[in-house]
Amino acid sequence: MSDPSSGQAAATAPARNAVDPKLLEILVCPVTKGTLEYDAARQELISRSAKLAYPIRDGIPIMLPEEARALD
Repeated sequence: MSDPSSGQAAATAPARNAVDPKLLEILVCPVTKGTLEYDAARQELISRSAKLAYPIRDGIPIMLPEEARALD
């Protein structure tokens, strides 16, 4: 016998790597306090002014400059 609630939970659960759009609206670069661009393909938040890309791991933005990737 299958559990009907298990299929429902999987269908309504947010994607594992999804970032809450409201969170993206309020986050700023910790270095410059400037705006960030969301790169869904690379799962990063880009700070053009600081030339840094902050990783997003399991849907959680890692807003530490030492964890950021330098942009070319």
